[in-house]
Amino acid sequence: MRAVSANFFALLFMCAFASVFYVWSSLENRLERHKRRFSVPGGGSLYPSLPVDLSAKTFRALLAVPAGQRPHLGGRLEALNLTGIPVGSRDYHVNGDNKRSTQREGPVKLGSPVEDGIFWSEWLEDLLPAGFTEKYAQTWRESARTRRIVKLESGCGRISNQLATFADGTKACVRYGINADQVQGETLTYYLATLLGITNLPPLILSQLNTYSEQWAAVRTRIDGLQWSDRAVVSLTEWVSNLTGVVTPAPLRQESSGLHPALEELRNKSTVELLELMQWTDLIIFDYLTANFDRLVSNLFSLQWDSRVMERDTNNLLKTPSGDLVFIDNEAGLVHGFRVLNMWEKYHNTVLSSVCVFRKRTMQRVAELHRRKDARKRLLELYRDSEPLSLELGFLSDEHAGVLQERIDRLYKHILYCKGKYSQL
Repeated sequence: MRAVSANFFALLFMCAFASVFYVWSSLENRLERHKRRFSVPGGGSLYPSLPVDLSAKTFRALLAVPAGQRPHLGGRLEALNLTGIPVGSRDYHVNGDNKRSTQREGPVKLGSPVEDGIFWSEWLEDLLPAGFTEKYAQTWRESARTRRIVKLESGCGRISNQLATFADGTKACVRYGINADQVQGETLTYYLATLLGITNLPPLILSQLNTYSEQWAAVRTRIDGLQWSDRAVVSLTEWVSNLTGVVTPAPLRQESSGLHPALEELRNKSTVELLELMQWTDLIIFDYLTANFDRLVSNLFSLQWDSRVMERDTNNLLKTPSGDLVFIDNEAGLVHGFRVLNMWEKYHNTVLSSVCVFRKRTMQRVAELHRRKDARKRLLELYRDSEPLSLELGFLSDEHAGVLQERIDRLYKHILYCKGKYSQL
């Protein structure tokens, strides 16, 4: 009798264990399906796996997710890599001579790296790489407008972007954009950089999708598969290979007092390090003017959750083998950046206040735009003169044009503040 009872209870225990296992398995499957509902366009999940570090919480991922699919901001997001650019055969174009390169690689030249209180020294500016010169950019744009595209594939960040291969083997990143703001922001940001004399942005053109045109006919099937709308205006930016990530330099991190003329570290930097810092100062004032939160500002925001975010690569910033910075994926600038300005302004102000050393040539253009109060007029003229599809894509609203001028004026006041503080050095 005892044996029968023991067998009965053993059987009962096994049945109970099997029931618990079944319920747990079903619950696990339901949870997994729940995770997959929060997906980015193209099927990628915001929770593809349990990451080792869940603290990287920025708004970069939200740019790629339609508003109706965005999770509550109280949840933790894994930082998505939306800026991946594959390695290719095209080298970065530097319009400089060998003599300049040799000087840059040599020891620090005698003399202060700063002059007139708050400006990088003239000898340093003379060594700054030419980057994508106006002449080079114009030649590339004219050529790209007539090239046939023979292949579209992933490779320029999010799924809505595509890496295009032209018939001659050269490549460009095509930005379709989740909405028109992104293409317009990328394009107008490029022309504002041109207006300011900042040559760190690859050349860009606009193109109107037409699968029966000579430029797009060879990739008609791919365009249909991507569900791109016919006649939509897209941007094409020169694709640059052999680039690496860039970590925020120590003077611009949270534990530093900022990048200013009194910083003793500047005297101990190599020429190459000083040239990179000079490009960072251009980047900071540029992102302030365009209200681009998707670079250093988003890293600053993420410090609330991730104390080491500044030790990792900066969003949308890459570097050539020779150390020249390349500002990529500027879609958050101007249009979208101005729309969400209230959310990010305190971070923009914090980043700007961390810098009191500037390129004299960049600041001369800022001072002129401040004095003449004609930023809208000059940007519009440059845009329309350079881009045949400018009317189709449109321009800044009067409100946003006013915001741009206000930011130029505020930047100019910041320069005066720095000059007053450090002019006696």
